[in-house]
Amino acid sequence: MVNPLRERLVGTVEVDDFFVGGAEKDVCGRGTKSKVVCVAAVENRGTHASRIRLEVIPDASGEVLHSFVNWNVAPGSRINTDGWSGYSGLGIYGYQHKPRIQGTQERAGKVLPWVHRVIGNLKTWLRGTHQGVDPEHLQEYRDEYTFRFNRRHIREQGFLSLLIIATRVKPLNTRKGILARPSGYFV
Repeated sequence: MVNPLRERLVGTVEVDDFFVGGAEKDVCGRGTKSKVVCVAAVENRGTHASRIRLEVIPDASGEVLHSFVNWNVAPGSRINTDGWSGYSGLGIYGYQHKPRIQGTQERAGKVLPWVHRVIGNLKTWLRGTHQGVDPEHLQEYRDEYTFRFNRRHIREQGFLSLLIIATRVKPLNTRKGILARPSGYFV
């Protein structure tokens, strides 16, 4: 469901990493051992969120996060992130990087409102509709969510878009269960 020729996000883009998985006893945030690390990018149009990108990533290192931003966001865009050190240095790629320290969970929704809403809705969709997913197939569920979200205002175009994408993408190898990303995507 991913168009290989899709355009990068532009304008003001909120980016945040997050974790998907069940509760762990006495562990929260980056101390997790069993959750899957993901990253989201959302075009912020002020009064609403526009297009999104979601990706399962191996870790939240600067190398991986920079690669995600470069692949999904057009240079010259303004990137709003939290204060995580993995985002520092995005300015050298031609982005206007505006990191902000969130402090508390309540403040996080005010600092990066649209990306937190998308992440919350994604987690609710995974828990509610799918009753959870296997981490091995999480990226495919994220691709479906992204496809649906980006076409939420033009539902009649969804089927046509899917047919066009199907003519451009190689078939998924169901034995491996993964869709190959461009080489060098995660440096």
